[in-house]
Amino acid sequence: MIRKAAQVLLGAALTYAGISHLTTSRQTFQAQVPTPLKTWADQIVIASGLVEISLGISLIVLWKYRTQIGWIVAFFFTAIFWGNISQFLNHTDAFGLNSDTARAVRLIFQPLLVIWALWSTGAWSAWRKSKTIHT
Repeated sequence: MIRKAAQVLLGAALTYAGISHLTTSRQTFQAQVPTPLKTWADQIVIASGLVEISLGISLIVLWKYRTQIGWIVAFFFTAIFWGNISQFLNHTDAFGLNSDTARAVRLIFQPLLVIWALWSTGAWSAWRKSKTIHT
């Protein structure tokens, strides 16, 4: 029950973040787009927002596919980590992160999101169980 609640909470958070990509925080999210991709910052923010909304809703309603979705969400969190690193390296202020210390602390939390996705969906447990069965 705790895992399911954690999965739904993660889904709601992703959905909310995705909506804010498209609305209230669109320019703020553009500040996180890595320098080599700045030309397409708005398109990247829109695309990542749509992906977040899709993943968030999937976590909430597609319970049957939770382990697969968990891996996809974990991969997504890993893929967007580049933006957080870019924000740190370029000293870009966004989301109230206006110091290198604040931006560094945020970097620590990204792996926790990956762990949350894998734990709450049972993806990690399913993978470990499949390794035990196959060995």
